[in-house]
Amino acid sequence: MSTIFTKIIDGEIPGRFVWKDDQCVAFMDIMPASEGHLLVVPRAEIDRWPDLPEDLAAHLFSVAHKISGALDEAFDKDRVALMIAGFDVPHTHIHLFPADSMAEYDPANAKKDRGAGCGRREGAFHPAQARSRRVRAGGITGGITGGINIPLTVSIQMKEPPSTGQ
Repeated sequence: MSTIFTKIIDGEIPGRFVWKDDQCVAFMDIMPASEGHLLVVPRAEIDRWPDLPEDLAAHLFSVAHKISGALDEAFDKDRVALMIAGFDVPHTHIHLFPADSMAEYDPANAKKDRGAGCGRREGAFHPAQARSRRVRAGGITGGITGGINIPLTVSIQMKEPPSTGQ
């Protein structure tokens, strides 16, 4: 049986994608700990991150690094946190979330996003409330044409596709 992440990747369940390539995707978390909370997920259903092939693990972290730069520019937070927990969905995924402290990442405080990542949740951040900012993050394409929208606030201008290490 497919995981919920595979169903999102395959389009069976809607998702708000910010990155797509042949090895992974990144989409907004439906229960965000903070504005901009997203997940970097391999297309392959691999439950435990130590079981990832080394090249795929490196690619996930490379993508997370690129997206983190855009999140760092887009949100007025101390840093972009990265975490792999792996208990909620049996499909490896990296959490990225702008934060001022680790205390901000408390799953108990997450708000369920209505619409499986596509709809606006009640009381949620809205693009009209965002500070408008265009960010140059060279090399981010992820196979999406025309730009990547990071949490409805930042359009990343693309230069060239990222290297897949081949």
